[in-house]
Amino acid sequence: MPRSDVRAGYPRIVDPVTPDYDGATVTGVVPALLGQLSVPWLPRTAAEAEATVLLVLDGLGWNAVEAHRSLLPELGAMEGRAIATVVPSTTSAALTSITTGLAPSQHGIVGFRMRVEDAVLNVLRWRADGWEAPDPFSVQRHTAFLGRPVPVVTKSEFRDGGFTRAHLRGSRFVGWSTCATLVEHCRRLVDEGERLVYSYYPGVDSVAHEYGLHDGFFEAELAAVDRLVGRMLDALPGRAALVVTADHGQVHFGREGWVGLDALDGLVGAYAGDGRFRYLHARSGAASELLAAATEEVGHQAWVLGREQLLDEGWLGPGPVAPGVRRRVGDVVLAAREPVAFVDPTFRKESQLLAGHGSVTPDEMLVPLLAAPGRR
Repeated sequence: MPRSDVRAGYPRIVDPVTPDYDGATVTGVVPALLGQLSVPWLPRTAAEAEATVLLVLDGLGWNAVEAHRSLLPELGAMEGRAIATVVPSTTSAALTSITTGLAPSQHGIVGFRMRVEDAVLNVLRWRADGWEAPDPFSVQRHTAFLGRPVPVVTKSEFRDGGFTRAHLRGSRFVGWSTCATLVEHCRRLVDEGERLVYSYYPGVDSVAHEYGLHDGFFEAELAAVDRLVGRMLDALPGRAALVVTADHGQVHFGREGWVGLDALDGLVGAYAGDGRFRYLHARSGAASELLAAATEEVGHQAWVLGREQLLDEGWLGPGPVAPGVRRRVGDVVLAAREPVAFVDPTFRKESQLLAGHGSVTPDEMLVPLLAAPGRR
């Protein structure tokens, strides 16, 4: 477990939470549900069910569940535990790891924004700054769900997106427009004989980014998600299980928590990553100087690592890491340890967020793996 001390009125995390990719992590959930991996940490309800609906609740960290149990009677009654997500603890990397069963070092989606060749690709929107976006297959080649045509119940607007093609390749797309239709699609698919249905709901993440974690909006969204879980359980037959997990948790930093990197700008050729897991690509020949300068500038707020250390120590997963994937990671990485985020001066819109994720603190890295039988 991570150690903490108290300075400036809040706990400082001393040790990063790095996942054991052979242990209880999100990479093993789909292989276990498909019967291709035997793990002791899969809830018995899920292991024994004839059919499973896997509901991924974007942004729902385990610590948020623990802190708000009074608002979450449905989730609180489910069987399960905390597991680890991947590094970086961000949607693009973690969802790809959930669907493919692979670590970021293996599938190559290593951040919200990442450098692909000479462009910085916004993975979720699949747009490259000033360049034509690459073919999704050239960025992430692995098929989802171990090559099985699993139905995916996600927002209809994602149907033709590049990220959808990258992390859901080979699946059957089923679009939903409201929470009621999400539940109804899952019910019908199970009744039609599907053994595994993958479903996705982004609301917790969206509300946390826009309103932060210290506002009634976040608690209201948690309560709404719990009702969604209850409606799903009511819709599913007793032979089916609902399994709930997430891609990451959240850290609140507010507007005052954004930290500028102006002092490093002269050494940086490109910025990428996430606010709490910032990639700095050095100007030619400046990697060592940038690492030293970043350590001096923000080492009290972040774990500052060089690319080789990050990859060779296995933070993003096992090696060997393909050269093309290595180049997607910054020469220097700022993994926030305090409740702060680091400004990307080339993507100022990100600085409007009030909460975020990507780093390796418990609030971001620990996610639920919960299960319960259907009640219909």
